[in-house]
Amino acid sequence: MTHRYTNSLINETSPYLLQHAHNPVNWYAWNDDVIKLAKSQNKLIIISVGYSACHWCHVMEDESFENEEVSEIMNTNFINIKVDREERPDIDQVYMNAVQLMTGQGGWPLNVIALPDGRPVWGGTYFRKEQWINALEQIATLFKRDPKKLFEYASKLEEGIKSLDIVSLNTDEAIFETSFISRSITSWSTQFDYTKGGMNKAPKFMMPNNFHFLLRYAYQMNDKQLQNYVNTTLTKIAYGGVFDQIGGGFSRYSVDDKWHVPHFEKMLYDNGQLVSLYSDAYLATKNPLYKNVVKETLDFINRELKGDYGNFYSALDADSKNHRGKLEEGAYYVWQKDTLKTLLKEDYMLFSDYYNINSYGYWEHNNYVLIRKDDDASIIKKHKITQNILNNKKSNWKALLIEHREKRIKPRLDDKSLTSWNAIMLKGYIDAYRVFKNEIYLNTAIENANFIIENQIRDDSGLNHNFKNGKSNINGYLEDYANTISAFLALYENTLDEKWLLLSRDLANYTLDHFLDDSSNMFYFTSNEDTSLVSRSIEYRDNVIPASNSVMAKNLFLLSHHFNNNHFFNIARAQLNNIKSEIIAYTSGYSNWLDLMLNFTQPFYEIVIIGNDAKEKLSELNTIYHPNHLIAGSFRESDLPLLKGRFAKHNTRIYVCVNNSCLLPTNDINDVVNKI
Repeated sequence: MTHRYTNSLINETSPYLLQHAHNPVNWYAWNDDVIKLAKSQNKLIIISVGYSACHWCHVMEDESFENEEVSEIMNTNFINIKVDREERPDIDQVYMNAVQLMTGQGGWPLNVIALPDGRPVWGGTYFRKEQWINALEQIATLFKRDPKKLFEYASKLEEGIKSLDIVSLNTDEAIFETSFISRSITSWSTQFDYTKGGMNKAPKFMMPNNFHFLLRYAYQMNDKQLQNYVNTTLTKIAYGGVFDQIGGGFSRYSVDDKWHVPHFEKMLYDNGQLVSLYSDAYLATKNPLYKNVVKETLDFINRELKGDYGNFYSALDADSKNHRGKLEEGAYYVWQKDTLKTLLKEDYMLFSDYYNINSYGYWEHNNYVLIRKDDDASIIKKHKITQNILNNKKSNWKALLIEHREKRIKPRLDDKSLTSWNAIMLKGYIDAYRVFKNEIYLNTAIENANFIIENQIRDDSGLNHNFKNGKSNINGYLEDYANTISAFLALYENTLDEKWLLLSRDLANYTLDHFLDDSSNMFYFTSNEDTSLVSRSIEYRDNVIPASNSVMAKNLFLLSHHFNNNHFFNIARAQLNNIKSEIIAYTSGYSNWLDLMLNFTQPFYEIVIIGNDAKEKLSELNTIYHPNHLIAGSFRESDLPLLKGRFAKHNTRIYVCVNNSCLLPTNDINDVVNKI
């Protein structure tokens, strides 16, 4: 297509906004000046929110935003604002809440019409061209003839938006019990798919945090049925098309109930969390499938989403150009029989059985999405081969098909780097290092942590949210602070470098100063230095990414132990108490909170390792799955509360402490394991 237009988005750095920079729609990016312009011209505002890897965002652009008839209506009657939801999650959250109130559902693209002051009056998600034109014309006419109706509706809707995320301080005594967690899981389990894994519906989202919590609970409480369910889920996901069987890495979700056909975009935050999950699952089970998933996913991240600054990029698009040069979802990833037969030759029969080039793996239009059904042992027995032969063949197949796939036009890359998502991926790398002892994983984690320090932490000790083309911008959100603190804490526990612990504490103090609602002990999503929107929301329900408040509460719990800080502890406990009443009714939205609750209801250990051989002892300790502890340690004398006075030359000591009481020190890891 030859573009004849340029709008103000041409000056932006967001790949999503730049995709719309040549639309005939006169788009603006969100800023205070644009809102002032709408007010001065007394024009309604169209706020259209999406992200670069969003398939239906591209469809609506193609049908409506590149259409001259539509753009004429939009440019004449509205001020048009395009928003990258990943750059500006604060704006997305406000208008998503509005659309969910108005329609009962949400999603992307998100399209809202607002008054000149930004208050929403109408909205929805994807609209066909005719629907969009009809809605625009009706609302534009109403605004000219009877604007009072829109203002009255906006006021009512504004009240509803502001009431959505209000969290009141729970003044009842904070009582947390394991039986409460068990009842929550029992209620939740009615939605489990025990055969195919995940929830018993389609589409299926991986929801890594849900299964990370369930993994911990199942093994910590020795719940065999739940262990089987979690491992069934992780196996089926690893076998499915949602996991790229050739190139590694995960897509966002499956459109069917067997994890077969994904929505093909690959998001950094999914892959970071799933690396952490599969690493811990390997530690708990020693299942080699999980180890392979981690390796291939990190190979994919290193190959496709790693930047020049030690940063990680955000996403790969679901769509790519097919052999006719037309954008098509999944075109880069799918296979046809003739191509596979030509490439694999005499191996085709074994390959087609292993990856189901049959009715089980068929998608549409003669395309197959590779999916496994049987484990290696079944394939080996059926085809009378050895495990080594199968492993060699799989390696050869993947190398061959990757080489062929590289000749295709790749999906578009969203090359912005978001602090919160980088921190999630950083934690994935450090978790993989903890379990698999691969120094490359540690070096990558440290490199990314240094990227955050050097580029995203400002002189005032605050964080920026976005990084693109060597420049950092957008004041950070709670998700940036919460996930960075979490990653730095993990980095400290695996390197024993106090720098990361002290940075975590400093970032937590900054967050308390700029985000805390003193009346509830919850944290706002935006800083008190940010320009006000329609509402200042509090994000506390866990979703595909855990809520920034639940992550922050877990951080404060850990920091309270590291620094003997009752203030941190009391805030974390108050936060958990605030949302306790909502958990059983919607457990899947509070799994990270339940993970924190386990720390209160079961023994939580402080393991202190100090001495010349601390790193070796730590590595030995990390061969065993025990999620109910934190680690503090040093190779030398330290003034940190958990370490002070415990260093002894020529003798590495390990202390196990719980409830402010420590057992006699030991240097035998087996003693430690027996104690916890």
